[in-house]
Amino acid sequence: MFENLNWWEIGALLMLALLIFGERLPKVIGDGLRMLRGLRAMAQNATTDLSRELGTDIQLQDLHPKAFIRKHLLSEEDEQAIRKPLQGLFEDVKSDLDGVKSDLSDVASAADLKARRNDISPASNGSGAAVEKSTPAPRTFDLDAT
Repeated sequence: MFENLNWWEIGALLMLALLIFGERLPKVIGDGLRMLRGLRAMAQNATTDLSRELGTDIQLQDLHPKAFIRKHLLSEEDEQAIRKPLQGLFEDVKSDLDGVKSDLSDVASAADLKARRNDISPASNGSGAAVEKSTPAPRTFDLDAT
C-alpha cells in the first residue's frame, strides 16, 4: 500500500495526523486497526461460508471470475476445447509478426549499408583518397516520452 512513499512523506503524514487528531491519535489508530481486523474476519467468514456451500476449498484469489470459472465450472477437456482455436490463431499471428520483424530487419540493414556507402566518397582533391563526409548525428528520441 505504501510502496511509493518515502520516509519523508510518511513522516509528513504522521505529523499531519498528529496535528489533526492531537491527543486522540492513539484512540483513532486503535479504532482503525480494530476495524481492519473486523473486515479481515468478515472476508474470512465469507470465504469459509462460500467454500462450505459449494463443497470445495475456495481461496480469496479464487473469487476472481476467470479463476472461478476455470476452477469450478470448466473441465480440463472443455478448457482445452476453448483454447485450441485460439492457440492456432495465436500461432498464425506470431508467425506473421516474425516475418514482418525479419523483413524490417532486412530493410534496416540495407538502409544501414546504403548510409555507410554514402558517408565515404572519393575525394576531389586529386589525391584519390577517400574523405569521410560530415553528417549530423542522428537524433535520438525517448519513445516513452512521445
